[in-house]
Amino acid sequence: MTAPALSRRGVADQATRPVSTRRGWRQDLTGWAFAAPFVILFGVFMALPILISFLLSFTSFGLRDLQNPIGTTFVGADNYTRLLSDGKFWKALGNTFYFVAVGVPLTLAIGLLIASALSRGISRFRTVFRVGYYLPVITSIVAIAVVWRFLLNPDVGLINSVLRGIGISGPDWLASPALAMPSIIAMAVWRNLGFAMVVFIAGLQAIPAVLYEAASIDGAGRWQSFRYVTLPMLRPTILFMLVITTIGYLQLFEEPFVMTDGGPLDATLSVTMYMYQQGFEFFKQGYASAVAYVLFVIVAVIAFLQFRFLREDA
Repeated sequence: MTAPALSRRGVADQATRPVSTRRGWRQDLTGWAFAAPFVILFGVFMALPILISFLLSFTSFGLRDLQNPIGTTFVGADNYTRLLSDGKFWKALGNTFYFVAVGVPLTLAIGLLIASALSRGISRFRTVFRVGYYLPVITSIVAIAVVWRFLLNPDVGLINSVLRGIGISGPDWLASPALAMPSIIAMAVWRNLGFAMVVFIAGLQAIPAVLYEAASIDGAGRWQSFRYVTLPMLRPTILFMLVITTIGYLQLFEEPFVMTDGGPLDATLSVTMYMYQQGFEFFKQGYASAVAYVLFVIVAVIAFLQFRFLREDA
């Protein structure tokens, strides 16, 4: 290529560069214009409150500081160090871990069992069963908790009435420190297994049928096919459900709040309920914020460990 031709090409590139630059800026501005409503709402109602609550966790902010928030006292990490010696917080944390350790495996196991039955075992009225199991998921948790509180009533509750019909004197389920948390776990599992069922059904339908045919040709029974074909192929689905369910159960609040108010003897007090009590009953917003961020760290660490040890390439 000759020198005049190269010079003409350079002039043409310089002439088109500003046009392409202006077009790029115009596209960026159009994108930001469409994203602006979400960004503004997220910043005002999510990001800003999160930042403020984090700052509050390093202060003694309380009821007296509502009129003059700027005048609150900065206490550094005192709120976090107080948690280390707060026996009620450790009681709430132990209750929450108990709820998660029992509730999550039961929810996933029963959800997978029902999903397997609806996918391969039950053929008639399959849609009716799916809707029936999923219905509690879309029902208000407060309404469900109120209904279960009446079901577990020691005098007129349906469960104890059935037990009396067969000659058994039923206990006071929600007033017993040993039975209150298992009762709440049973309600939570019943309510959430429908979501697990739907997710597992989707995962089961994505497994190629040829894998089961190959396993059958090799002489594998139902249990062996489930163990060596279904479970390995469902590993991403199980990981997703494990993380989602664990995060949800670590935020246990509505069930004990409606059914037991954290009792009896703090047997059903959860971390989020303790945070609520500190922030909205005792008006210790700074201390409640510290409880919230400790729970946030716990959730993040548990989710990280689950991904670390259960992902496919682990």
